[in-house]
Amino acid sequence: MPTQTVTVGSAVGLHARPAAIISEKVEELGAEITLAVPGGEPVDAGSSLLIMTLGAGNGDKVEVTGPDQAAVDTIAALVAQDLDA
Repeated sequence: MPTQTVTVGSAVGLHARPAAIISEKVEELGAEITLAVPGGEPVDAGSSLLIMTLGAGNGDKVEVTGPDQAAVDTIAALVAQDLDA
């Protein structure tokens, strides 16, 4: 499965608003995408609550894994953006 490591771009990390935006996009894509902090257990990126359990803050690395590169690239781009802006 394709995996991409990306730096969290949101100023306060993957809290409620960024997590909701990411999970909505995952549901829209209809893909099974996971997010994980390096060395941590992956969580379902379709769940904003599970995304928030990562505790990923601004500047932290997150691994995005999914069934195809296009879906991984789409979600990785969202993680890298400041979704609070």
